[in-house]
Amino acid sequence: MSQPDSHEIQVRVRYAETDRMGLLHHANYAVYFEMGRTELLRSRGHSYREVEDAGFFLVIVDLECKFRQPARYDDLLTLRTTVARVTHVKIVHEYKLFRDGVLLTEGRTTLACVDREGKPQALPELLR
Repeated sequence: MSQPDSHEIQVRVRYAETDRMGLLHHANYAVYFEMGRTELLRSRGHSYREVEDAGFFLVIVDLECKFRQPARYDDLLTLRTTVARVTHVKIVHEYKLFRDGVLLTEGRTTLACVDREGKPQALPELLR
């Protein structure tokens, strides 16, 4: 069975995630991206806990975010997370955040696989 290269989740902007102007605070976009990665992996039948229990840890080595329009308190957003590239030790994910079909934000992360001591190691087969 083929594993999905992308997955969508819905997220409602909570009051605690906003700034004084009622806009989604920029720091929370990284949290949303992590939610997207987690649910993409879950859609493939695995969990981060399973990966980490096996001794594989994914650390962010690069994070990009391009803001086009703000998200606001109580907006219902759709986040599409896509595996853009996989190498021997890294995974690149791309993100698109929408409100009612309008693109608000684009992002990208690069994760490297390391062992418990932080040394790079090959990605396990389930992440390839």
